[in-house]
Amino acid sequence: MNPDFIQLKTIEGDLKLSHKKSDYGVTVSTKEFVFHKPNVNYHFRLEDIVSIVPFETKGRRTVSIENRSKDAVEYANASAGGDQYRIYVKAAAMHNRSGLFPIGAMQFVIPIHPKLLKVIGEYSGMSAF
Repeated sequence: MNPDFIQLKTIEGDLKLSHKKSDYGVTVSTKEFVFHKPNVNYHFRLEDIVSIVPFETKGRRTVSIENRSKDAVEYANASAGGDQYRIYVKAAAMHNRSGLFPIGAMQFVIPIHPKLLKVIGEYSGMSAF
């Protein structure tokens, strides 16, 4: 685990799953999803998820965050395994060493384990079709 991950002080709901690798991590509770990167966390409520769709990478495999409103893109290397998904949320917040800031709608493209998808679906009310 990367020592630059910022510790979570609070998370809404009951913790269901937390997993961290060297470049990224995820924490899921019954109400919230947190995407961890070194020195920054992205928080969003499960009820704010608009869609989760499979994403096929072309070229090198990356974990990316794209915030179109600020034209910011962040990349981190991911392992070769794991299915990647694009998660679109209507509201998110960024937690860095300066504090917690609302940033609005965002798209996340990250590898998601099937167990994690099941937990997200169960507590967000979303279903696969």
